[in-house]
Amino acid sequence: MKKSYKLENLDCAACAAKMEEAIKKVEGVNDVSVNFMLQKLKIDMNEENYDTIIKEIKRVCKKVEPDCKILDK
Repeated sequence: MKKSYKLENLDCAACAAKMEEAIKKVEGVNDVSVNFMLQKLKIDMNEENYDTIIKEIKRVCKKVEPDCKILDK
């Protein structure tokens, strides 16, 4: 399952890279791309554990960039 999300308050490219690396380690995530310039998050993940994976991704993102929010389109 591929999903795209808008990011809010992602402050730097280094944080985007750290966030991308952290999300790649989340179980159920196949691939991820964080684009600082577009403030966009693209994820390829397992569909059956969607809620659990998204919750973990949001937790990881807050740890890297506390002000960043993942918005549903």
